Amino acid sequence: MLQIKKFEFNLIGENTYVVFDETKEAVIIDCGAHYPEEKASLKNFISQNQLSLKHLLNTHLHLDHAFGNKFIYDTYGIAPEYHQAEERMPNLQQQAIAFGISLEEEQLKAARYLEDGDIISFGNSALKAILVPGHSPASLCFYSEKDKALFSGDVLFEGSIGRSDLWGGNHQQLISGIKNKLLTLPEDTVVYSGHGSETTIKKEKRYNPFLT
Repeated sequence: MLQIKKFEFNLIGENTYVVFDETKEAVIIDCGAHYPEEKASLKNFISQNQLSLKHLLNTHLHLDHAFGNKFIYDTYGIAPEYHQAEERMPNLQQQAIAFGISLEEEQLKAARYLEDGDIISFGNSALKAILVPGHSPASLCFYSEKDKALFSGDVLFEGSIGRSDLWGGNHQQLISGIKNKLLTLPEDTVVYSGHGSETTIKKEKRYNPFLT
């Protein structure tokens, strides 16, 4: 059974998830650790729980979701995995300039390019990549059918959806992808978003004003 630890990191309040099971094998989804104390708290959690990190997954490559990629690589030797089309966007340093943020870290190349339907395995668990572009060129959501958990990045939020006015955004494509690929999941699936609180597929189908 999956265990999920959520951290809220960086100046944008991004949710970083450490996901692991009874084997202690783990993945990190969207490492947004930017400040030294954030990196320390993440490292301490992994150490205290004796976790073995197997994958670093990016739902997309907006800088608030990828601040910590280099830290993870330098600390654990794990490079990120994401959809190749995300590289069509400006790199992290270019994005930082656009938002008036100072950032020295270079964008890391992928250890593996993920495609729609790919399976990411760790321990006794697996996550399926679901491609839902529109917030970014090739945003991925990661879904555990067994544990009824969806990590939606900035695609779907409680009562909202991702913005589509950044690089590669497309509002209609985003809406279509959510309705056709996410709202068709079991209604009791818990949605762990890139910002804010958890929700469920049932709740978003019924009450999300962007989708009803």
